[in-house]
Amino acid sequence: MSKNGKKSASGIGLADKPRKTLVDVLNRLLADEFVLYVKTRNFHWNVVGSSFSELHKFFEGQYEALDDAIDEVAERARALDGMAAGSMTDYLKLTRLTEASSHLSAPEMLRALLADHEQVIRQLRDDIETAGDAGDKGTEDFLTGLMEEHEKMAWMLRAYAR
Repeated sequence: MSKNGKKSASGIGLADKPRKTLVDVLNRLLADEFVLYVKTRNFHWNVVGSSFSELHKFFEGQYEALDDAIDEVAERARALDGMAAGSMTDYLKLTRLTEASSHLSAPEMLRALLADHEQVIRQLRDDIETAGDAGDKGTEDFLTGLMEEHEKMAWMLRAYAR
């Protein structure tokens, strides 16, 4: 039984309906993280100009952090006894972000990544509330930590973009 007295098939103390809602939240987030990862990789490969070497390395650090986040989000969905989205078809259907051209200037790349991180941060604020409303402190804490990571990446992008 969950703390609200509703039976939970998963045995982790969350009723099925809020648990399934949180798995859906995590899968949308997983899709956003994956699209942002691909976009960052794209820019890592295709950046040109006088700041190539520095931005190439900078983007590498960011996509490595996103790779870790992708794994953590997927594993959180599984910890809630859900399935993690795992195909490009799923990601493109679930994401709230858009893909980007490989033919952007370095400043355009920075602005595009910054806008995506800021969008993810705003969505995470809503998702944290959803986890809190469901009584899932674990997911609430997890999402808060992830939001802090995106805030740090956005800060670094903002510093470059100025």
